[in-house]
Amino acid sequence: MLFEHLGVSPRIHPDAVVAPTAVISGDVEIGPDCHVLHGAVITAEGGAVTLSAHAIVMENALVRATATNSVHLGDHVLVGPMASISGAAIDEEVFLATGTRVFNGARIGARSEVRINAVVHLRTTLPADSIVPIGWVAVGEPVQILSPERHEEIERAQRELDFPGYVFGLDRDTPDLMAQLTERYGRSLARHADDRRIDD
Repeated sequence: MLFEHLGVSPRIHPDAVVAPTAVISGDVEIGPDCHVLHGAVITAEGGAVTLSAHAIVMENALVRATATNSVHLGDHVLVGPMASISGAAIDEEVFLATGTRVFNGARIGARSEVRINAVVHLRTTLPADSIVPIGWVAVGEPVQILSPERHEEIERAQRELDFPGYVFGLDRDTPDLMAQLTERYGRSLARHADDRRIDD
């Protein structure tokens, strides 16, 4: 399903294959020989999404650009089932396994692997040829790759990266943080009310 969002329609190369149950919304460019499988969602929420040649986005994956952070997938990138990418740049020949999460402002260097259920956190840069093991977390600048039981270290690095400030422009210590966050984000998402399906 293809949607015009904020007045911009997706552009899909004629050699690309997009499953009929995938959702492609807004300023999305899908390059030659790309494949987007059933249930995948690729949405440009104010920033652009670009898939270079031979990129694959598998079943039920989410690729979301934001007004602050566009998304770029380089040549020969594989995004596994149920993976999630929000506002990140992925260099060529990267493997993002099933269930991986890549957050806003992250950058993943060429030929890296982010394995099953691993996380690349906000504003984190993985150098080329990096590996994030199954279920581990890459966080900070310079990057630390930590096992999940090292929660205190991960939390310290996360606080410095300031997710609510960077993504939503809100102070983490605001007493009604979630009320402000959901109201502000809801106003932004309400822009989908004017989306128009273009592949009927």
